[in-house]
Amino acid sequence: QVQLVESGGGLVQAGGSLRLSCEASGRSISNYGMAWFRQAPGKERAFVGGISWSGGSTAYADSVKGRFTISRDDAKNTVTLQMNSLTPEDTAVYYCTDDRHYQRKWISFDIYSYDYWGQGTQVTVSS
Repeated sequence: QVQLVESGGGLVQAGGSLRLSCEASGRSISNYGMAWFRQAPGKERAFVGGISWSGGSTAYADSVKGRFTISRDDAKNTVTLQMNSLTPEDTAVYYCTDDRHYQRKWISFDIYSYDYWGQGTQVTVSS
């Protein structure tokens, strides 16, 4: 079983930056793709960005492309999400998750492709 703990959320002004971290324990993440999802009030949880198990590929939702960057450090069993040029539309609870498939060859945008979830970290962007 994998435990995922997100951190780094907070309140930031529009145009600002935040760096979210996700620390995994219980199992190495090294052979699994990782992703970030977010859920705004009254909305469904949605894909934000993902990184392949090898770290060689990344994918992003159109709404964050060019502003957010996902990375991984398997030695530290962590995944990060660097968020720049934040807007109020980025306000949500951000969740870290791992792919349920070993060494999947692509990055899935589908929530049902993912297995364990962290408790989430709140990001609030003020205008």
